[in-house]
Amino acid sequence: MAESFAVSGESPALSGRLADNVLLFARLLRAAGLQLGTGKILDAIEAVNLVGVESQRDLHIALLSQFVTRHEQTPLFDQAFYLFWRNPRLMEKLMGAMLPTLRTEKDQEQVLRRLGEALSKDSEAQSDPQEQEVELQANLSFSDWEILQSKDFEQMSEAELQIARNMLQKLKLPVPDVRSRRFQASNQQARIDMRKTLQQSLRNSATIPLHFKRNRVRPPAIVVLCDISGSMAQYSRMFLHFMHAISNHRDRVHSFVFGTRLTNISRYLRNKDVDIALEATSCAVEDWSGGTRIGLCLEQFNRLWSRRVLSQGAVVILLTDGLDRGEGDGLQKQMDRLSKSCRQLIWLNPLLRYDKFEPKAQGIQSMLPYVDVFRSAHSVNSLAELPHLLSQSRKRVA
Repeated sequence: MAESFAVSGESPALSGRLADNVLLFARLLRAAGLQLGTGKILDAIEAVNLVGVESQRDLHIALLSQFVTRHEQTPLFDQAFYLFWRNPRLMEKLMGAMLPTLRTEKDQEQVLRRLGEALSKDSEAQSDPQEQEVELQANLSFSDWEILQSKDFEQMSEAELQIARNMLQKLKLPVPDVRSRRFQASNQQARIDMRKTLQQSLRNSATIPLHFKRNRVRPPAIVVLCDISGSMAQYSRMFLHFMHAISNHRDRVHSFVFGTRLTNISRYLRNKDVDIALEATSCAVEDWSGGTRIGLCLEQFNRLWSRRVLSQGAVVILLTDGLDRGEGDGLQKQMDRLSKSCRQLIWLNPLLRYDKFEPKAQGIQSMLPYVDVFRSAHSVNSLAELPHLLSQSRKRVA
C-alpha cells in the first residue's frame, strides 16, 4: 500500500499550501546548487497536480522528473526530498539528522555540505540573509583573504562563494585598443588626407593646405563562450557573474553559453541587476548541467555568429574543460576557423588546477594547437589574471 504523508503537518489538498511548499523546496534545491528557473518550478507544480500526492513515491517521481537533469544530481535531490517533505517543520534540526549518516566519499561530502548550507540558510530565514557573509568577511585576516582568492570554487562554502561572486563583480578588463579601418582627422603629419586636401584646394587656388588623417582606435569586441555542462557546473555559475560584470563595464561584449546547443545570452547579461540578469539567463537556457558537444556548438557559432561579432580584432574567451562527448567530431576544423577569425583566442580550463594535468582527452588535444593562451579558471586569482593575458600579443602561450 502506498505510503501517505503530510505536508506542513496537514494534508496538502486540504492545507491549500502545496504550491507554496513546492516553491520552497525548489528554492532549497537552487540554494544547494541546482539550476532551476521559474519555468521548471511551474512545470513541477503542474506535474504534482496531475499525479496527485496520495503517496510519497508519486510526489518524488513528479518532482524528480522536473528538477533533476543529470544522474549526479540525484543524491542531492533525494537527501533534500526526504528531509523536507516528511516534515518541513524539522528544518531547524536537519543538520543534526543528517550528520550521523554522512558518507566519507569526497563527492558525497560535497553534495551534503551544499545541501546542509542551503538547509541551514532556510532555517534562519528570519535573520539577515547576508549575515553569514558579513560575519565571515569580518573574521577574515589579510592572509585569509589571500587564501580565499586562490581557493578552488568547488571547495568553497556558500558564504565563501558569495564573497567570491562579489569579487568577480568588481573585475574589469582594460583591453588595449585596436586600430580601426576607419580614419579620423589628425594634426600629426602621418598620412595625407587626399580627399579633404583637394576639397580645400578648390576654395583657395593659390595654396594647397595639406590635411592629414590617422586610423581610429577603439576597444576590441570581446566574445565569451562558456561551457555549462555538468562537469563545469560550479565554475560556469561563477564565471557568469564575471561575464555579467564585463558586460556592464564595457561595450561590444557578446556572451554565449553552450552544452549540447549554443545560446546567445548577451541581452540578458546587460541588465544592471545581477540577480535579474542571471534569472533571465537561467530561464532562457535549456541545457544546463547536461552533456557537452563542443564541436557542434562551435560549428553553430562559426556559421551563425562569427561574421556578426568577430570583426575588427575581436578577442574570444573560451571557458570549458574540453571534455567533448562528441569525441572531438569536427572539433579541430571548427577551432581552426575560430582561431583564424579572431585576434586572440584564450582558453580557460579549470582542469589546469591539477599539478599533474596532462592533455590526454581527445577533445583537449584537438583544441590546444589553435589557442593563443591556455590558463586555469578555478579561482578568483586565476580569473583576475585575464587583463594581463588580454594584453599579450598573439604569440602562442602554453
